Amino acid sequence: MATAAEPASTPPAPPVPLAALLGRRDLGLRLLAGPEDVPLHWVHTSEMADPYPYLLGGELLMTAGVQLTDPSHYVERVVEAGAAALAFGVTPVYDTVPPELVAACERHGLPLVEVPPRTPFTAVARALWRLMAEARLHELRRVTEAQQSLAAAAARPAPVPAVLGALASRLGGRAVLFGTDGTESAAAGREIPAEAARALRDLAGVLGPRPGGPASASGDGGGLRLAAYALGGGDGLTLGVATERRGPGDHTIAGVAVVLLSLLTAPHRGADATVRDGALVRLLLGEPPAEVAGALGPGPWTVVHARGGDGTPFAAASLAAALGTPLVAHDEGTVRLLLPSSAPVAAQQGWTLGASAPVAVSELAAGDAQAARALRRAEASRAALVRHRAHGFASLVDRDEAAAYARTLLAPLTGPLAETLRVWLSLHGSWDRTAVALDIHRNTVRQRIARCAALLDRDLDDPDVRMELWFALRAQ
Repeated sequence: MATAAEPASTPPAPPVPLAALLGRRDLGLRLLAGPEDVPLHWVHTSEMADPYPYLLGGELLMTAGVQLTDPSHYVERVVEAGAAALAFGVTPVYDTVPPELVAACERHGLPLVEVPPRTPFTAVARALWRLMAEARLHELRRVTEAQQSLAAAAARPAPVPAVLGALASRLGGRAVLFGTDGTESAAAGREIPAEAARALRDLAGVLGPRPGGPASASGDGGGLRLAAYALGGGDGLTLGVATERRGPGDHTIAGVAVVLLSLLTAPHRGADATVRDGALVRLLLGEPPAEVAGALGPGPWTVVHARGGDGTPFAAASLAAALGTPLVAHDEGTVRLLLPSSAPVAAQQGWTLGASAPVAVSELAAGDAQAARALRRAEASRAALVRHRAHGFASLVDRDEAAAYARTLLAPLTGPLAETLRVWLSLHGSWDRTAVALDIHRNTVRQRIARCAALLDRDLDDPDVRMELWFALRAQ
């Protein structure tokens, strides 16, 4: 039976087989009934007479039997709740595991583990969590290696068969690309029974290009685990996968293949995109921007610099899609994008963005510098998005950097001296007007300005010095 599903972005923690926990000699656990290959998803301790309402299913339930009065009914309720196994601690309530409990677990096929007196329940729980953490790390490594393998396959001369082959190899099964009519366009991996092949084709037919329909579906057929994923682009292409088992990270791996195959099988772009990309190539080859403005479009354009993402090879492409532009480049940790100024630039989760002011094609270099400064300000202020402030030369300097420089430069001045200097500069060096503004004698103004010149070791008659001090006083 097919069920709709969405590929997970990251693999969940895989379960740990009970046998791995039994293999920990330091715990001294002993299997008294049931199989040892059941998967454990978590651990729970309860001394309730009926733990059913507190169980989620798949857990190792630990108890000392404080309220164990009817072992047969107790086991029935534990099995009904979906617990994976039962761990019974001997002492202080029981010296041995009750034979009735062992018999009930045998009847229901519920694994029963004896926990010796020297082993606290917390030690068992801690050991299980450590095993799960190790399994999660192993699964993350498997997914990362698969992503790298798929990305390398996409760069080969025949990328679609290469990606299918890499996917089938990583999942240990078969990968099929179905056309809009349900026929196999390409396939890779080991052959599967005819029954499984028909079930996989039928599962792929559940998806199709219907607006708002499911993006993926899963099911079983011919003794295999089946999954189907609709490719992007609205062309009705579907990826089908058949495997003997389904790992926690398989949806993530398949999701990467879906993205790659969607890009590789997308329809040819229109002539306008070809012309635009040709213009970009000419820019890269050094042709003056004015010569390619007609093909690229005169603008205005917004340049965006970004850092962050989820660390996958497709993070930059996802950001570009979210901002609505195909013009993206990745350079030493910084993603650079070019958007029409009419396109809104909004903060994106997991990213830090710096946006330029709207610029013409001939001013793209200036816009690139503006976006870089805006990104530095965003990172310094821990803001998700900072836009270029078009307020004269002062906006070209980072505010925090300017303030730090001003504090160092003006450190020798006391408060009254700094205020006198600020007013004197604002009044173009007029002694009389400064004296009136500060309500002090003009000789006092002269003395203070002379003192400022001495402390700062600057020539206050130099217009460059006056300009630097003025900006510094404003940046404080």
